[in-house]
Amino acid sequence: MERQRSSSAVAVVQTKFADIWPLSAAPGRLSPHSLSSLIIHTRSLIEQRSEIYTTCFTHPNVCTITMATTNQLPAADVNSYDFVIVGGGTAGCVIASRLSEYLPKKRVLLIEAGPSDFMDDRVLLLKDWLNLLGGELDYDYPTTEQPHGNSFIRHSRAKVLGGCSSHNTLISFRPFEYDCKRWEAQGCKGWDFKTFTRILDNLRNTVQPVHERHRNQLCKDWISTGAKALDLPIAHDYNKEIRETGALHPGIGFLSIAYNPDDGRRSSASVAYIHPILRGEEKRPNLTILTHAWVSKINLKGTQVTGVNVTLQDGTQRTLTAKCETVLCAGAVDTPRLMMLSGLGPKQHLQSLGIEVLKDLPGVGENLIDHPESIILWELNKPVPANQTVMDSDAAIFLRREVPNAAGGDGDIIDIMAHCYQVPFVYNTERLGYDVPKDAFCVTPNIPRPRSRGKLYLTSSDPSVKPALDFRYFSDPEGYDAATIVEGLKAARKIAEQAPFKDWIKREIAPGPAITSDEDLSEYGRRVAHTVYHPAGTTKMGDVKTNHMAVVDPELKIRGLQNVRIADAGVFPEMPSINPMLTILAIGERCAEMLAETWGGNEWAQRARL
Repeated sequence: MERQRSSSAVAVVQTKFADIWPLSAAPGRLSPHSLSSLIIHTRSLIEQRSEIYTTCFTHPNVCTITMATTNQLPAADVNSYDFVIVGGGTAGCVIASRLSEYLPKKRVLLIEAGPSDFMDDRVLLLKDWLNLLGGELDYDYPTTEQPHGNSFIRHSRAKVLGGCSSHNTLISFRPFEYDCKRWEAQGCKGWDFKTFTRILDNLRNTVQPVHERHRNQLCKDWISTGAKALDLPIAHDYNKEIRETGALHPGIGFLSIAYNPDDGRRSSASVAYIHPILRGEEKRPNLTILTHAWVSKINLKGTQVTGVNVTLQDGTQRTLTAKCETVLCAGAVDTPRLMMLSGLGPKQHLQSLGIEVLKDLPGVGENLIDHPESIILWELNKPVPANQTVMDSDAAIFLRREVPNAAGGDGDIIDIMAHCYQVPFVYNTERLGYDVPKDAFCVTPNIPRPRSRGKLYLTSSDPSVKPALDFRYFSDPEGYDAATIVEGLKAARKIAEQAPFKDWIKREIAPGPAITSDEDLSEYGRRVAHTVYHPAGTTKMGDVKTNHMAVVDPELKIRGLQNVRIADAGVFPEMPSINPMLTILAIGERCAEMLAETWGGNEWAQRARL
């Protein structure tokens, strides 16, 4: 047994072990209940006793475990970090891991407002993802009233190490070449398809199509029927198609997921990039992971960002200095929120709330984009096959509605995406009076490249007050977004008209057989619309010299400021056509490279040549 740094803490851990694991007991006889209790008690101890920085133990039934997170920050350490990363989410975990690897002589601090996900099966078991929505690990942001859509949408944002990759379904797609070209056309030089391909080829996450053991007959029948009814090819590996052709074309098939099919656990940003460090498999003495810590302000000296103010779990407040750079990775909601509370944002808006304007950045909070979706719901005449699913949404269909090149240069790549769900996903239909079936199957058409744009803004200068999210769903003047939803609903119905999928269906519950016209389908589709939980664009990247609404340049540096960057979905100038998690991971990887290029000197130059 290896023990480091805190003999008193280890003694406490040993005492707790003795409570549930008598020393006289043979190690091999540790019961599953005792093992579970040991893990739960150990996690509780670590959270309560932040002086345990590294405590290792071994047992034949337990892997070697190393805890390396803390909820305390000594006053003596506030000026000791070279890099301060605000947000331990999808990109933040990547940057912390890579940067501490690339620059071993630099000290890195990763700050996460929530707890660690390490050894927490509430988070790690992917099949239980729905239980996380609206719970203690969810910020649960409401939307403002939506005149053209649903005003009752709740936007889940994760409050846990790993961010939304610890909270979502881990559906994983590479961005399209068309998306990358659109980014470059808006001034995002260097963010081309070739660069994304290089980075994504080297991700640490385990991404693969749904394993055969998780492919139940219901999904297989939906896929085979969809291929026949809509004359589509069956896709066997969506990411392989994107890598080889630059996009997805119409097809249907099982999704690619970032998970371990052997145990059903996540391969999230934290699992892939941070857990090897927490287990002691990778040594990073230069990395500190601070959990349960809330960053309330970004500090400036002139135009130079010097660090942040942070409140620890026990209420202690610290002012941190970053010797090199501060990196904002709090996500497309909380990064602009933090910036505006710190006086970095639209001048008139900040002045209206009595916030001192330190830098007028009109694009902060603007360009809010998302993937909205609607739903068609069927009651089944027999139960969904048990224990044969990754996370109840294992397959998807991709379609093309418009004529080729209708958007200019988009060829015949897909412009409709629809996931299937094998659960009664009824949050919005039940509110409108629709029945809730015991056994259900849903299809949720969404808009890959939505044209509606919204905004995020503050309603108070009080940091504890949630920001307003006005997505302005279905507000595009051409009606493109609503028409896309209608076509997706109609396509889903065509699949339900043919066997073998038809043989599973007892009845269509929502919208119901009486809703048939495009106008009625549009009305229904917008009233039950939901989010795919992909807010983005609120601190968009672009050419800051020519576009006054661009917040960061192609190196992710905030316009007019020094020693600060943003690396999260907020920098998207436009929404990628697919689920964006891999795009965010790539942003984290590229940000770490850029930081190393700036601050690594000969050390990084030698490594880069290898």
